[in-house]
Amino acid sequence: MPAKMNTTLQESIDRQRDILHAWLSASLIRIADDCRQRWPDRQALEDRLLEGLAELPYCKYLYLLDERAHQITSNASRAGLLEAQYGRDRSERPYLAGALAGEPFSLSEAYISRNARRPTLTAVQIIRAEDGRLLGYLGADFDLRELPATQALYQQPGHWMQLKGDPSIRSGLFHQARVTSPMDERIDVVLDLLAELITVNGIFHAKLHFSSSRATLWTVDDPYRFRIHGIDELGNPDLCLAYPRRDYPVDAAIPADAVVRILRCFRDLRFMDETIYLRSGMLNIFNGLIGLTFSCDGSHYMPWEEFLDKNLEFWLGTSDDSSVCV
Repeated sequence: MPAKMNTTLQESIDRQRDILHAWLSASLIRIADDCRQRWPDRQALEDRLLEGLAELPYCKYLYLLDERAHQITSNASRAGLLEAQYGRDRSERPYLAGALAGEPFSLSEAYISRNARRPTLTAVQIIRAEDGRLLGYLGADFDLRELPATQALYQQPGHWMQLKGDPSIRSGLFHQARVTSPMDERIDVVLDLLAELITVNGIFHAKLHFSSSRATLWTVDDPYRFRIHGIDELGNPDLCLAYPRRDYPVDAAIPADAVVRILRCFRDLRFMDETIYLRSGMLNIFNGLIGLTFSCDGSHYMPWEEFLDKNLEFWLGTSDDSSVCV
């Protein structure tokens, strides 16, 4: 069963499925009705399936199943008839669950196909005789990469997200202690330099790995590639010469004057406790999100305003709010 998705993401997927449902159902009903009239003449049925591919230009395979969900035709494809699937028992395939339960038309959840190993959808139309008796099923497979691009870009919601980490790390949390890293020893210089790179030199996404003393940076001039810098570079102000000066983006969600405060909070979280401490901190000025990963391997993603509202007692679990490792 697919993993549960957040509500906004699921709504985006459901809208796309509604578009596909409306687009496919009318064509499959028409093809299924023609097949009912030719049942069970295999050659006549396969001829109709080949014709049906012209009505469904993005369809990969069309095929027919009997009432037991055993395949009674070859797969009709753009390359012609594929004999290998004839006689196949599809009754246990998840994409047939809705049809076997009696849904006249069903559109499966996306799944990884057996042969091509790619995300696929299957639409199934029930075929009944004039007297209502079940004859079988019309199946249509669609490769997601070949469907028309009707979907809008998914927008990440801006609410707090908390993700639990590796259970083995969580269980051993109180048997470990923070070890001073080279970045810890030069943290003030590193944070001042990073603030300059973000507010003056076009860095819009930055992640500081305190324990391993490195940073990954994304720049507005080359947003598809990240740069990795170790502590020797992060502690050297000459690094600013490697990035051109850029005005702070007017459409940034995080105001420029909040960047220093956010980075200083990273510093406080790094040193707040010898057992529970920040391992990495991330900020993205465009979506306004802060990302934190702690020594318990728990991760948090939250709006920058909410992050600045929290104090150390919250993160240590000594306030009325939950602790970081819950």
